[in-house]
Amino acid sequence: MITEIQTYFRELAASGINLTIFYDAFDFDRFVSGFGNTLLLILISAACSIAIGAAGAAVLTLGRGPAAACIRGYVALFRNTPLIVQMYFFYFAVGSIMPVGRNELGLPQPLIGSFSWAVISLSLYAGAFNVETFRAGIGAVHGSYEEAALALGYNRRQAFFSVTVPLALRFSFASLANNLVDLTKATTVAYAVGVAELLYVSNQIWSDSLNTIEMMNVMLVIYLTLTAAVVFIINRVEAAMRLPGFGLGDGQ
Repeated sequence: MITEIQTYFRELAASGINLTIFYDAFDFDRFVSGFGNTLLLILISAACSIAIGAAGAAVLTLGRGPAAACIRGYVALFRNTPLIVQMYFFYFAVGSIMPVGRNELGLPQPLIGSFSWAVISLSLYAGAFNVETFRAGIGAVHGSYEEAALALGYNRRQAFFSVTVPLALRFSFASLANNLVDLTKATTVAYAVGVAELLYVSNQIWSDSLNTIEMMNVMLVIYLTLTAAVVFIINRVEAAMRLPGFGLGDGQ
């Protein structure tokens, strides 16, 4: 079966459509490796950015001191500067002052590599948007829910985490889906610091095989599929967490 597929794409290449990733083992291996790195960037950065957003929104809602001021400053900084500038800052500026270890050959090796810096940059960038997403969701929960919880004997913190947060999450799904779609597309910026993700390896392949148009179309299909998958997953989670009778106008 595999041999038949390879033969088909070799014949297709002879007609002018050169998809080497389907018949050349070397191109296939590095393409799969790049796709895997892209998936890892998406999964790790998405999880970290959601955690950052949730923590930041909680601090802004419950706190009024220096911690809240720091979160507001972080959100303003990361939302209003380009992602590539942030990635260069972490990789070149911060990375240059980090301790250096040694590899098995005794050569200098950074303790934090380009992939880790890309994850840090993407997580902080998307996390800043998620802070505002979750804060808006918290603000959309009518105050009567908290009042009811306080009347039942909850303190303010208990009411926030047990009542307000679960409801706020349901208001945040639409905006969160947009943020995660943007994050999925933003993983291509990791190319700038040498992370061998999908764009990076695709560039290598089309430089070697002179099949730029074909690889561009392959990337287009893959990123459309990835963003569709993100939206599908968020929609499924939203549907699973839907409360009968609870909506944007509920309790207003």
